[in-house]
Amino acid sequence: MATGVPSNNGSSKFKPVELSYSDKKSTSSILNNPVHSGFNCMRHCSSGNRLYCGDNLNGLRDLLADSSIRGKVTLVYIDPPFATKGTFLSRKQHKAYEDDLCGATYVENLRERLILIRELLFSSGSIYLHLDETMIFEMKLIMDELFGSSNYRNLIVRKKCNPKNYTRKTYGNITDFILFYSKGDQYVWNRPVEPLSERSSKEYHYTEPETGRRFMKVPVHAPGTRNGATGGSWRGKLPPPGKHWQYTPQTLDEMDARGEIFWSRNGNPRRKVYLDDHSGVGIQDIWLDFKDAHNQNIKITGYPTEKNPDLLRRIVQASSNPGDLVLDCYTGSGTTLAVANEMQRHWIGMDNSPEAISTILKRFERGLLPMGDYVKAKSSKANKAFDQQSCFDTLYDAAQVRPSQLVSSHTPITDFSIYVQKDVYTEIHSIVEKWMRRNNLSEDVERLGINIRDPIKQVGI
Repeated sequence: MATGVPSNNGSSKFKPVELSYSDKKSTSSILNNPVHSGFNCMRHCSSGNRLYCGDNLNGLRDLLADSSIRGKVTLVYIDPPFATKGTFLSRKQHKAYEDDLCGATYVENLRERLILIRELLFSSGSIYLHLDETMIFEMKLIMDELFGSSNYRNLIVRKKCNPKNYTRKTYGNITDFILFYSKGDQYVWNRPVEPLSERSSKEYHYTEPETGRRFMKVPVHAPGTRNGATGGSWRGKLPPPGKHWQYTPQTLDEMDARGEIFWSRNGNPRRKVYLDDHSGVGIQDIWLDFKDAHNQNIKITGYPTEKNPDLLRRIVQASSNPGDLVLDCYTGSGTTLAVANEMQRHWIGMDNSPEAISTILKRFERGLLPMGDYVKAKSSKANKAFDQQSCFDTLYDAAQVRPSQLVSSHTPITDFSIYVQKDVYTEIHSIVEKWMRRNNLSEDVERLGINIRDPIKQVGI
């Protein structure tokens, strides 16, 4: 296999590729837009966790004006609309959101929010942008523009579903993508690994007679020439042409003294890599284990774009530490927030959909429920006229079953502040108020003088 050697020669001659379209705003005009707080705090909590109910552009601007948040976010994961030109419904057939932006309008809408997110990120922070093939290539150019192509880390390919039995003339579409960028060269990274497979462990062919430890032999040199100590001689030997020692001669001497260097019969050194020291195989950029809900045993919220919690656990673990701040401004079903809370991170979430806010608060209160069984009969005749039976209905009617009736290890999440945009739907205020009363937080309602007088739409919480 040919090995490429990195070269810096002439790198300044290359100009970045940018995406050009009409009505593209300047970065300065976006950042200098005056901040007018449009949110009321319906509940304050000292934990630092926050849920914003309203337009995320306004929410992001509010955060930029907050010195305790600006430049303090360690990890951003966002799963925005995919430009499908469709309307998404929950499993109860309630409208979740409309994905009606496309083309340049979509790009600029998301770009504007990404510019604000960049300012919120800590210097060692990272961002994961989850999209499908519809807009991933356009947004790759935008991400290069905003975060720098040198801070591009991965295009992660996720297997989102089981194979499809297409009848049209094309390959089955079973993947979507996650763009991973850091804000700078030094960023939080807890290398995710998986256990060695049986096949991989067999590559440790050798056994050390003195200790009985299994090991493999690997080179102590790497591609590329160096002018320093690693490019000189060690034990009277030069590295092979076009290569350099992986370690300084002093370090190699120390390794040899510990018995970690294997010398061949003709005097060539190799490094011993022991099986029992192996922490695992580094995770690659194709993820096959995080499919969306696909069988009746999986517990979900029923929100149409809900993501696998294990997907978020991997991202949160890899790119943040306990106590760090995680942001998701397209919160949807609240998976990012629930996982961040579970893993002892602080979090901020945003969404302007009443169905999303209802789903998030329900999830915080009751946890997840089994996907359901489409042959289940409804227990209430009154609901038959409103709810259409489908394979996405839960095994329980959440409006009628009390949390105490569900066997679950879920611990309710209540330690967060709630900010509601002043001009959002009355039903969002109602959703929040009902949640506060159900969770014995009525003193917050009374203290803030919340009084919903307008007609309230039923949204199933």
